[in-house]
Amino acid sequence: MTTDTARPEGGGRAAPGDAPAPARQWPLLTVLGLAALGLLVVGTDLFPQSFRVGTVLVGIALLTGAGLRRALPSVGMLAVRSRFTDMVTYGLMGTLIVLLALMVQPDPWLRIPFLEDILHLTIT
Repeated sequence: MTTDTARPEGGGRAAPGDAPAPARQWPLLTVLGLAALGLLVVGTDLFPQSFRVGTVLVGIALLTGAGLRRALPSVGMLAVRSRFTDMVTYGLMGTLIVLLALMVQPDPWLRIPFLEDILHLTIT
């Protein structure tokens, strides 16, 4: 009979136990801070490409989470599942968000011709 749940691999504190709470959770706060900055850029709409730049920042935040999960032995609350699953999830979602932000219309910063061909085949 299970009486408790197991901590995810690498889910220990990122700093010693006598450190203040923000210092123990700095990997999570880094990722959340980057994502919040991206959402702030999108929300304030200060310049013409702010939607694209803010969305890229959100994707970079997830890629940073994947990198931290890979590089550090303990990442605190950033560890949700096994190390491999977290890295794949954060990395895949971050990559997709960055690519979609770069390809958004009008005037995409990145063009991938075969995706345009697929789009034309599905619509027409």
